[in-house]
Amino acid sequence: MTEHELLLRMSELVLVASVIELLWLLTRRLARPSGLVPNLLAGISLALALRLGLGGAGVLWIGACLASAGISHLLDLRARWHRPVVVLPPRRQQT
Repeated sequence: MTEHELLLRMSELVLVASVIELLWLLTRRLARPSGLVPNLLAGISLALALRLGLGGAGVLWIGACLASAGISHLLDLRARWHRPVVVLPPRRQQT
C-alpha cells in the first residue's frame, strides 16, 4: 500500500467514525441541533474535503465541502454565542 492510498484510507476512517458518532448521538437524543451537531458537521465536511482532494475530485466538490464546513462553523459559533458563560468565584488564598 502506497503512502497516498494509506492517506485515503485514513481519511475514510475518520469520515466513517465521525458519521457513526453523529448518528449515535442523534439516535440517543444526546445532541441537540443547536449543540454538538453543527460542530460535527463542520468536521465531517472538512474530512470529506480532504478525502475528495486526495482522491482527485474537482475543485467545485471540494469548494462545496469547504463552504459547508464554514456554514456549519458559523452555526456552531452562533449557538455558542447565546449560551450564558459560567463564571466561577475566585478562590481564596490559603494563609
